[in-house]
Amino acid sequence: MKQVIQSAKSGKLALKEVPEPRAKGGSLLVATRASLISAGTERMVIDFAKKSLAGKAKERPDLVRKVLDKARRDGLMSTFKAVMARLDEPLPLGYSAAGEVVAVGAGLEGAFQVGQRVAMAGAGLANHAELNVVPRNLAAPIPDGVPDEQACFGTLAAIAMAGVRNLAPQLGDTVAVLGVGLVGQLAAQLLSLSGVRVIAVDVNPARLDLARKTGAELTWRLGEPGLPEAVAALTGGLGCDGILIAAATDSSEPLELAAELARDRAAVVMVGKTGTEFPYAAFMKKELRLMVSRSYGPGRYDDDFEGRGVKYPTGWVRWTEAENLRECVRLMDPALRRHLDIGALITHRFAFDDAEAAYGLVTGGEPCLGVVLRYDGATKPARTVLPQARPAAGRCVLGVVGAGSFARTVLLPELKRLPAVELRTICTTRGQTAEHAKSAFGFGHCTTDLGELLADPAINAVLVATRHSNHAELTARALAAGKSVIVEKPLALDRAQLAQVIEARTVSAGFFLVGFNRRFAPMTVKAKGLLTRHAGPKMLLLRVNAGALPAESWVNAAEEGGGRILGEVCHFIDLARTLSGSAITAVQADAARATHGGCDDLTVTLSFADGGLATIVYTALGDSSHSKERFECFAGGTVVGIDNFLSLSVTEGGRTRVEKAKLGQDKGHRAELEAFVAAVAAGGPAPVDEAELVETSLATIAVLDSLREGRRVVL
Repeated sequence: MKQVIQSAKSGKLALKEVPEPRAKGGSLLVATRASLISAGTERMVIDFAKKSLAGKAKERPDLVRKVLDKARRDGLMSTFKAVMARLDEPLPLGYSAAGEVVAVGAGLEGAFQVGQRVAMAGAGLANHAELNVVPRNLAAPIPDGVPDEQACFGTLAAIAMAGVRNLAPQLGDTVAVLGVGLVGQLAAQLLSLSGVRVIAVDVNPARLDLARKTGAELTWRLGEPGLPEAVAALTGGLGCDGILIAAATDSSEPLELAAELARDRAAVVMVGKTGTEFPYAAFMKKELRLMVSRSYGPGRYDDDFEGRGVKYPTGWVRWTEAENLRECVRLMDPALRRHLDIGALITHRFAFDDAEAAYGLVTGGEPCLGVVLRYDGATKPARTVLPQARPAAGRCVLGVVGAGSFARTVLLPELKRLPAVELRTICTTRGQTAEHAKSAFGFGHCTTDLGELLADPAINAVLVATRHSNHAELTARALAAGKSVIVEKPLALDRAQLAQVIEARTVSAGFFLVGFNRRFAPMTVKAKGLLTRHAGPKMLLLRVNAGALPAESWVNAAEEGGGRILGEVCHFIDLARTLSGSAITAVQADAARATHGGCDDLTVTLSFADGGLATIVYTALGDSSHSKERFECFAGGTVVGIDNFLSLSVTEGGRTRVEKAKLGQDKGHRAELEAFVAAVAAGGPAPVDEAELVETSLATIAVLDSLREGRRVVL
């Protein structure tokens, strides 16, 4: 299918062929019939992407601080790779569209039907693309009388409606709308439909004329004298009951004007991005209330609501973003005596194939308002048919599932450099991501169909680099297809998933390796060699200054990430197992009181069969600029220390020697991938005893058991 994609690095925009997406649980697959180019928002995104690295840094100093912290902690090379991978990420454009349902995901049977027309919302979801996958809470049915080219304004209308609801005007109130671009025009119409007297203010006379025709009682060109007096005359000297700022400017002039026009204790709501230096004295003397409206309404930026379909209780949250979208599309119905006049807002129409010309218009400065892309006659490309082949002897022919930030930053660049591996197929849920990874890393094919990848006889190995919840399932499916698998940690989120992998492995010709890369790090290998010179138990102390995650992160979601214990602490349990060289026999864990989301402040004590012990201190309470990982290992009079994989110290015989990493931080990713590729090419066995990987995974699950039950868990 075709999709509009922009490079975050260069700002270059193109209409590209990408793999078709597929419906998944809780989502709809929609064939797009019309999509709206939001001139203000999308121009801002495009302009930012076109800026130089210095220009981007100047505009986002918050991200610069994070980059500097990472550079101090992990070194320049690691930071540079992370930044460049982020900038290389393809940006799907568009967030307001309409189309026809072509497939209904599990759980939505009966709620939507194939052939039904829906409006779609969401950046990265309702894209300028022939096919889109949207979750249930970001789709709304379109009334029969509403054309697709008008329904595609649903998202912009929902933004305007959310702003109006935050303003909470009463019947008969007077509201000034500052800036009547698309959102301002829609807000003015919604206010007028609600029985509110609307004052429209803008610099553009044509837009003011349009606002007057669609319901504004008073319009005023910004910069012309007499506006405060005109407002006073209209309101009997009271001033405006509310101010809706829908302008886009770096200036704080809209806030200054709002203070001048508002009555005592009025509300000021921002739905546009403007300067934020408000006049304190004026706001204080009138006791004005200032609010920044949250895009489409309650539910926006909530992964549970948008991505997982969680409902908000109607008694507490009546108008969510989903309901705002649904109501806006309903109000477009011409069968209503008074309705949203969307047709008046459309200034340009382009065929989807001419999308690049449409963006040229939007970014070129030519006057425009609603620019609609039409997908009439758009056809789906034929499904890719891979040639039948067998993997070449002595080679690793790889299929990769998932191309998120970690895969693009670390795994795929390393794999691309390995001569013994052929990058055959990349599979992701989003077509633009698959196509970008194919081009960037030299894959032969890209797809969104996992079955296509697993059925390819040429592929003898699979890398699973998706989110945690489906690691076990994907590993089991790949093993069942006869492929060897390298799966990013964790291998499984519970014992049932672990059993699923074990069962698939017992009948598979392939093997599996878990992405516990630290056991392959050069400093780990050297430390292990020093420790194994001494018979008997080892004492290990592993301190991890992990840094805090946002409470709403997918890692903390039980059904998707499983939390940081399963997703990250597993790394250090495996590292302790490696350095000890002895089987884990028992696990004891204690956690500090959780204060910000998931459990990520804890200690774990591991007991080993040879009598040794390891203590893991994992915390999110520290400063992120401080060293992330520090390990101390004690055995037979020798002390080995590793500091963030940047230096290794050995103390014995009263002396300490320190070795620095010559080429920067090396956490073992390259060596891990080399070992896997070599094992696949040789036909096995796995580079790490698979029973040991299962043991580590079981010990990680036991950490949660220990915390829940308050006891020592014997494996």
